[in-house]
Amino acid sequence: MQRYASPKKSQRKAEILPMSVKAKICGINSHDAMAAAIDGGASYVGLVFYPPSPRAVTAQQAAFLCKYVPDSVIKVGLFVDIDDDTLAAIIASVPLDLLQLHGSETPARVAEIKQHTGLPVIKAIKIASPDDVATAEAYFDTANRLLFDAKAPVDMKGALPGGNALIFDWQLIADRPWPLPWMLSGGLDAENVAAAIRVTGARAVDVSSGVESAPGVKDIARIAVFLKAVSAA
Repeated sequence: MQRYASPKKSQRKAEILPMSVKAKICGINSHDAMAAAIDGGASYVGLVFYPPSPRAVTAQQAAFLCKYVPDSVIKVGLFVDIDDDTLAAIIASVPLDLLQLHGSETPARVAEIKQHTGLPVIKAIKIASPDDVATAEAYFDTANRLLFDAKAPVDMKGALPGGNALIFDWQLIADRPWPLPWMLSGGLDAENVAAAIRVTGARAVDVSSGVESAPGVKDIARIAVFLKAVSAA
């Protein structure tokens, strides 16, 4: 895998350039997928520690995959209503940089996890209506970042906390002055990510099912095409 060096000062243009959009490839569970994400320019790589998910990895598998991640790429661990002992055991063996909480964690629980682990937290906000968007405010003082994802319908069979290939109405969060850095997720793929960025003003996007050939099976070509689409956007 390649490591990308920063451009020399003499190579940087003097004028102010548009801010690039960062991408996160989530649910990585193989060396090939990790290599594709890093070589394609992903800023974040996500490891799922939620056993019911087809993308789940063990702490041992995650530690192996993290060996290939350069310091410039943020390693994110996704957890769903995790208990303290299990979380501590995972963090002890996996060098994570950021914790993604994708369950029903309260603001108080987010604060506890930050205090116990010493790591920053991104809290997922699941959206289907304006009322769901309003719930984000409760996390402004505790989370370090927010992630907006689609909420699965209550009657959806086999629904996961995330990674269900569902899209929510992007207008619900469009160009709001959020006080925290945030990331857009939910049903994104190479074909719709440019429109999603344009509508919402997102500066970071997250994908999982949109770069898979089957649930939990990352497609190397789709990862590359998605990252190129984000770069072009």
